[in-house]
Amino acid sequence: MRHELHAEWTKLRTLPSTGRLLLAIAVLTVAVSALSAAAVSTRLCRSAAGCHEDTVKLGLSGVGLGQAAVVILGALAMSSEYGTGTIRTTLAAMPRRSTLFAAKAAVVSGSAMAAGALGVLGSLLAARLILPGNGFTPAAGYPLISLADGPTLRAAAGSVLYLGLIALLSLGAATALRDSAAAITIVLGLLYAFPVITQLVTDPDWHARMQRYAPMTAGLAIQATRNLGRLPIGPWPGLGVLAAYAGAALLAGGVLLRARDA
Repeated sequence: MRHELHAEWTKLRTLPSTGRLLLAIAVLTVAVSALSAAAVSTRLCRSAAGCHEDTVKLGLSGVGLGQAAVVILGALAMSSEYGTGTIRTTLAAMPRRSTLFAAKAAVVSGSAMAAGALGVLGSLLAARLILPGNGFTPAAGYPLISLADGPTLRAAAGSVLYLGLIALLSLGAATALRDSAAAITIVLGLLYAFPVITQLVTDPDWHARMQRYAPMTAGLAIQATRNLGRLPIGPWPGLGVLAAYAGAALLAGGVLLRARDA
């Protein structure tokens, strides 16, 4: 797939929006995480130890907004070819559609994860610098954020994987729908509207069930480092739920790509 990967990377990097979107992924993630860390203080609790704040998850809260740029990146990577008609040239040069789709998925998800890794590292650094000034100190039971800590490393790596899966989910939707606006709307609605609807459900069993299977709520469970027993779903199983959504979208997109004319 060397030639296919090179071709897909060339197409992606020459899109006018790609550079801005990759920058937005990193900047939005760091900015929102820093603002969230600055907005929380132990002075708002009865005691510092009584806050029970998951400082790592707080420091990675910007991923929830940075993913919006990932969704747009994944959708435009495919729909732009249909919009301009270059998909015909692409299929003429690379007639093996499954290989083409796999290469595009690898390039898009890899680019999203590279930008996401910068955003995640910047977010954790910002939280490490800001939170001690707000009372979250080792003396109060909140160790300094460090990637040498196993749960913190899992949360950081899992957040990068989360963004890669979001890119694949968006790419699959855009391939199936052939329309960037429709794909972006559906994926963003799935991510952001699902938690809102969940909060409106009063039945406790259904509320817990919806939290376990909502793609964003389940996927972001990977960021939790404290009180894991209280989560509706564990960190890795939660990421697995998101992977199932992404896999279903890719399967639908791949089947339709092979079945339809350009």
